[in-house]
Amino acid sequence: MSTLTAPSQTSVGDLPPARHRNVLERAWQWLRDHIIPICAVFALLFMFAPVFVVVAFSFNNPTGRTNYDWAGFSLDAWTDPCKDPGMCTAVQKSLEIGVIATIIATLLGTLMAFAMGRHRFRGRATTNLLIFLPMATPEIVLGASLLTLFFNAGFGGKLGFWTIAIAHIMFCISFVVVTVKARVVGLDPRLEQAAMDLYANERTTFWKVTFPLVLPGIVAAALLAFSLSFDDYVITNLNSGTTQTFPLWVWGISLRGIPPEANVVGAAMFFIALIVVAAPEIAKRRNKA
Repeated sequence: MSTLTAPSQTSVGDLPPARHRNVLERAWQWLRDHIIPICAVFALLFMFAPVFVVVAFSFNNPTGRTNYDWAGFSLDAWTDPCKDPGMCTAVQKSLEIGVIATIIATLLGTLMAFAMGRHRFRGRATTNLLIFLPMATPEIVLGASLLTLFFNAGFGGKLGFWTIAIAHIMFCISFVVVTVKARVVGLDPRLEQAAMDLYANERTTFWKVTFPLVLPGIVAAALLAFSLSFDDYVITNLNSGTTQTFPLWVWGISLRGIPPEANVVGAAMFFIALIVVAAPEIAKRRNKA
């Protein structure tokens, strides 16, 4: 009478040397093929970890003034984000300054990008260098220089909303020029030539061909300018006078403990930016389908 025996569990260490080596080679080959996506995932998780913390703690129910320890889930901060009137006033100032700086910087930066990307003129290389200088200059140096400029222009006692807006326009223009110029330089000139071959004049060619192709770059530059303006602290602090923006309010309130309402503002800005970026991509994929 024969007896049935259960098959034995064979580990990798129990395999024959040749087969063991084959398993290790396949594992190493898989790791080499996927090392870049794995590193990308870890890099994204590292970058977005602070965002996840901000969003999570916007739903916190702190027991004291600080919002650094998880105490329980609550929607109070979302239902009443203006519990501190000073915060909403500061957010409003940041939004107003951000919109003004974005519109003006985008208009001026787009015109400069077309001029530098399409035309040859004396001093073009010097202009390119000057455009990069505000991006490479530390913010403390740029802010102090703008403060000196305002004092020499007679605005020393009038620092406030408009000096902040002018300062933000000054450093946002560089980012707009670089972003839009990259789009302009990358355009295929044959598309415009084809439009003119079909009897379109220069104005029609610009609005029907060139502008739609450059528009994604302009939108990206505008979003970048707005985020830089809304987020800036160093330059704003030096040129703000008595005006308080959201970053200045956060710095001032941090000495007593940042409330969850501040996290609500950060989470809301993140979700709005995500929608603005993702919505066109989703619509584009639906149109292709």
